[in-house]
Amino acid sequence: MEGLRVLLADDHPIVMDGFAMTLASAGLEIVGRARTPEEALALYQSLRPDVALLDIRFGTRQTGLDAARQILQQDADANLIFLSQFDQDSLIREAYRTGARAFVSKDCDPAELLEAVAKAASGSLYFPRAIAERLANLSVRGDMSPQSVLNERDLEIFRLMAEGLTNAEIAERLGLSLKTISNTSQAIKEKLDAHRPAHITRLAVKYGLIEP
Repeated sequence: MEGLRVLLADDHPIVMDGFAMTLASAGLEIVGRARTPEEALALYQSLRPDVALLDIRFGTRQTGLDAARQILQQDADANLIFLSQFDQDSLIREAYRTGARAFVSKDCDPAELLEAVAKAASGSLYFPRAIAERLANLSVRGDMSPQSVLNERDLEIFRLMAEGLTNAEIAERLGLSLKTISNTSQAIKEKLDAHRPAHITRLAVKYGLIEP
């Protein structure tokens, strides 16, 4: 594993420093540090690291999941690991579906982080036991999270609804007709059985789609 080139993407410098120290102590090379999803994508394109560790939440409209999807569109063999202080079932499921090699929490043991990087670099999957069990349980009982029920465009509209935007504001933001947004938002409410604005916002917070 020594000599592997790693890209870190997190908007908390202290967290990024801690991970960098752990990885460097094992002989890995930190080739870049990104503070936003957009910067993570740009650095990945220019540096082509062996492994990229991406935070899921950046406090911006774009997330690490968004960056990962764009990276994988350009490099289907990218070895991505998601980092998060949150471990909601919906985030674990979405990270897995996005194409992550691994998912580790920000408070993981150094040995766990190093194992995740080693596995990802070899093209293998690594999910800590607790997370792997939760993925298995989700597969058995099903998942009714917005991420599971809605397609990518509907999910984008749902996020904006949860943030309190009106149909007219969403239509302007996305460059779509008011009729299209009105029809789509009604369909979203029916799919999620969530008809009140407060319920929609609670759902989005519960499943990690917006900040509380």
